[in-house]
Amino acid sequence: MTAGDLRPRRSVLYMPAANERALEKAKTIPADAIIFDLEDAVAPDAKPEARERAAAAVGSGQYGRRELTIRCNGIDTEWGADDLAAAAAAAPSAVVIPKVDTVDYVKAISARLDKEGAPPEVAIWAMIETPTAIFNVRAIAAHPRVAVLVMGTNDLAKELRSPIVPGRHPLVPHLATALLAAREAGTVALDGVYNDVRDPEGFVAECRQGMEMGFDGKTLIHPSQVEPANDVWAPSDDEVEHARRVIAAFDEAVADGRGVVTVDGRMIENLHVDNARRVLAVAEAIAAAG
Repeated sequence: MTAGDLRPRRSVLYMPAANERALEKAKTIPADAIIFDLEDAVAPDAKPEARERAAAAVGSGQYGRRELTIRCNGIDTEWGADDLAAAAAAAPSAVVIPKVDTVDYVKAISARLDKEGAPPEVAIWAMIETPTAIFNVRAIAAHPRVAVLVMGTNDLAKELRSPIVPGRHPLVPHLATALLAAREAGTVALDGVYNDVRDPEGFVAECRQGMEMGFDGKTLIHPSQVEPANDVWAPSDDEVEHARRVIAAFDEAVADGRGVVTVDGRMIENLHVDNARRVLAVAEAIAAAG
């Protein structure tokens, strides 16, 4: 695994595309990715203008190495078809599609993108936010155009009739199911948003929970959440140093014909070496994107 195999998505920030000031500010925020939002964050009468601004932002070349995506309205709404047409012409890294319940819906989105002339590398980020989506998530994740699963935790909690509580125990089984589907398909999984921007400690705790579960990063609703998310999902200096020692010890043991390798008193197996290589690859990818 090399840095080129990975693209950091530690911090994925929603920005309302109708807000010109927000779009300007996004050029300086150290998020790994931006979602220019045409859906929830935009009032109905502002959607046409937001669509134009999002497309212009994607094509501006003014956002550095940030990954740029556009969240479109669903194709079952009056704005969805125009959103996808504009996104196809702008050619962002991906379109983010809300409430993806079935793989047939993904196929319809992909076909619409092709019809509108989108380059084949424009991916689909599928939002998983309903019980039906959880039941169908393996098929959704396996679609070749789906590069990322985005957890819509607020809508999922609403559908389940469960409160959003510290630790998110009502949601954990469903988050884990989607994460398993992403890993089976070899795709990325992003944790859902944290709603209280006045609670940085709670936000960091939820980031750490998501990281420990195995998510690749988190979707965010405020710029103040970007740097904490980046910190949580970046390997620490100690983790990088330990990974290097694991790989060095393993390589030395192989060269010497030894069957047993220990680092800091712990036996090292192939899976530990694979994990160490991933830590280094992630660190290199983050450094390259910075």
